[in-house]
This record gives sequence, structure tokens and C-alpha cells, in this order.
Amino acid sequence: MANNLFENARDAVTRFTQNRGGGRQANEQDMQAAKQAIQSAYSQCSQEEKQQLQQLEQQLEQHHQSLR
Repeated sequence: MANNLFENARDAVTRFTQNRGGGRQANEQDMQAAKQAIQSAYSQCSQEEKQQLQQLEQQLEQHHQSLR
């Protein structure tokens, strides 16, 4: 199950960051969904996955800042 949560988080961040050029502007709702997926994954993942989740959070925030 932890792997599913981790994969969901990674997929949500990818959707948010790639929507910008895909004909539909990423919005606040997409960002919140990605943040929630990351938080859910934190509860059931390995230390290595936690480091990757931190990188995803940084990627998410950087992308969000570029949209402003």
C-alpha cells in the first residue's frame, strides 16, 4: 500500500507540473491534490521514499511559484 501512496503522490505532482503546457492551466485545486497525496504517502513510506517526497514537494512549490 505504501508504494501505491508514493506512486499516487509522484503522479499527482507530475500531473500538476505537466498540465501547464498541456492545454489546461494547472490550478490551485491540482496543487492541493498533489500536496494531499504527498502527505498521505509520508505516513507509510521508507526513509528513501521520504527523501524523494521532499524533492517532490520542492518541485511542486517551485512550479507553483513559476505560475504566479
